[in-house]
Amino acid sequence: MTRGQEPADKMEFSILGATEVRSGGSRIPLTAAKQRTVLAALLISPGRFVSDAWLGDLLWGTTPPATKSAQLYTYVSRLRRSCGPGLCLVRRHRGYSLVLGDAWFDWEVFQQLAEKGRVDVATNRYAEAANCLERALALWKGPALADVTEFLTRSELPLLEEARLRAVDNRAAAVLALGRHDSALPELARLVAEHPTRESLRGHLMTALYRCDRQMDALRVYEQGRRILKEELGVDPGASLRRLHRAVLDESLPGPAAAEPLILTAPIAGGVPRTDAVTATGRYGALSPWIGLAPAMLPMGPPGFVGRRAELADILARLCERDDGRRGVSLSGAIGTGKSALAVHVGHACRDEFRQGQLYIDLRDEGGGAKDPLDVLGCFLRALMPLRGEDLPATLDERVQLYRSALSRRRVLVVLDNAVDDRQIRPLLASGPGCRVLITGRRPLASLEGVSEMRVGRLDDAGARELLESTMGADRLDAEPESTRALLDLCDGLPLALRFSAARLVARSQCPVSRLVDRLSWGGMREEEWGEGTHDLRNALRAAVMRLDAPLRPVLGILARTEQGAFTPADAARRLNRSESRARGALDTLVESGLLESAAPPAGPPSGRPGPARPYYRCTPLVRLLILTRGPAAPPSAPEGPRPVSRPPG
Repeated sequence: MTRGQEPADKMEFSILGATEVRSGGSRIPLTAAKQRTVLAALLISPGRFVSDAWLGDLLWGTTPPATKSAQLYTYVSRLRRSCGPGLCLVRRHRGYSLVLGDAWFDWEVFQQLAEKGRVDVATNRYAEAANCLERALALWKGPALADVTEFLTRSELPLLEEARLRAVDNRAAAVLALGRHDSALPELARLVAEHPTRESLRGHLMTALYRCDRQMDALRVYEQGRRILKEELGVDPGASLRRLHRAVLDESLPGPAAAEPLILTAPIAGGVPRTDAVTATGRYGALSPWIGLAPAMLPMGPPGFVGRRAELADILARLCERDDGRRGVSLSGAIGTGKSALAVHVGHACRDEFRQGQLYIDLRDEGGGAKDPLDVLGCFLRALMPLRGEDLPATLDERVQLYRSALSRRRVLVVLDNAVDDRQIRPLLASGPGCRVLITGRRPLASLEGVSEMRVGRLDDAGARELLESTMGADRLDAEPESTRALLDLCDGLPLALRFSAARLVARSQCPVSRLVDRLSWGGMREEEWGEGTHDLRNALRAAVMRLDAPLRPVLGILARTEQGAFTPADAARRLNRSESRARGALDTLVESGLLESAAPPAGPPSGRPGPARPYYRCTPLVRLLILTRGPAAPPSAPEGPRPVSRPPG
């Protein structure tokens, strides 16, 4: 039963302001201060029992009259007569006990609402908390216990006032979490002036000022509090307030945890503005599923992620440090080195550092081409803001400005996977001091200011074997040590090649490792064996080949089919039947495309004549695997070059 629906004779008691009693909505006059003191003492006493001695202290202090027992009896009798049968007041154990029953008592209701609001704040239900705490604080009609004896006020008011300030504190936390810092500023300034040593309120005021772009005022409020605490109490600010001060200095204070969406106004025909209230329950909510969510776009990380411990620690240190001069990390490397898997793993490892969101996008389209930054920004803006299609800016420059503004006060990680070049990346870099970007791509992006470069290489032998074992177990590998060594050599420490090979062996539990080695070495893989899990890899490889100029595609096909190890430009010239200078130009172009790589010279006795070191090249196992795959998925490679002389047995 809520207030306002009570029976006509329902009793209501109030002490959060003037001490009052109502019956059926009508106020019962209590004319004597000592009569009100007896009632208030009984109401706020635990268990509703108060001894005669304690009542005497609350009525007269340390100098009670000789007739205190008779006077106390008189006050209780008048209280019973005034309130009638609705007041259940019982004499027992040299004192009095008050039974409220179903009567309404404002202090009791306040405590229930304040506790619910506290729990809602602790569980991030900020809107419910703000509403609940507003109702609780609305019960206060003025200073509590305002019309009782000074002895009762001195004894019990600090408890009531502390409870009220805790509720005020929690309400401020909820309101700031909802992004209502503008409207909260006046009250917070008043509260801090009234309670200058209460650090939590001072912290809320600093947060509100900072989010209103008044950083210097926020720092000034901290300095005032520090001086007051030092002069009046001889202490320094607590750890929480010092951390907040540091975040304001660093401009790294996060934005509202559950900021309420904006109200957008757009013109309609006839010049009448149309306003769509963006609320979680309104019709706009049905149009924008992102409302109330912090974007968490990272895909699931690869199972059994192994190795890369040094790289992982280095990247996390670069992303999480608060150095404003560094905005992110760019991971580059050949196809198949596991750059994307490493980036996703890093993103999941630092989610707690970027609680306001993790944006992720694969910058390749389905055909392996580059996505337009205009479309990427549209995707990000819809996740960050409750925008419909018609509300998105039309031009790239406008979207960039809106994107940077949306991230200016947030701490968000942006993961840009499979970048093509810096022109594609620049519009997607967030300028907010709390944001970081993690980029992957085949080519280094050294021209991006504030983004440090890291080359992702191959796994060492221990890491490569650990990856295989994480998928298929160690027993099968131990049973064929020589074939396992050959498989590791073929995969060359490339995580994607290792995962592909492990998946083939898991799918064919009776197939020996040696059989897979033969098929990988001599082009025995069929197109359908790539499977769904490697579809993106195949498309990426095919797209890289198809982006080559037409004359270079047969060059790659010939070299992949004939050269299994390192080779020189002279070797390539003989295979391709062209001059060495032309062959070297083709090789350098293939290296830039990520389909060929520089290699160390093969081990062997030194040549008789000293001279300049000759460059060596080689095809990576994944590129060879694509070229040698039988079926329509293999890219066109024009006429084949000569085949290797020897064939595998059988």
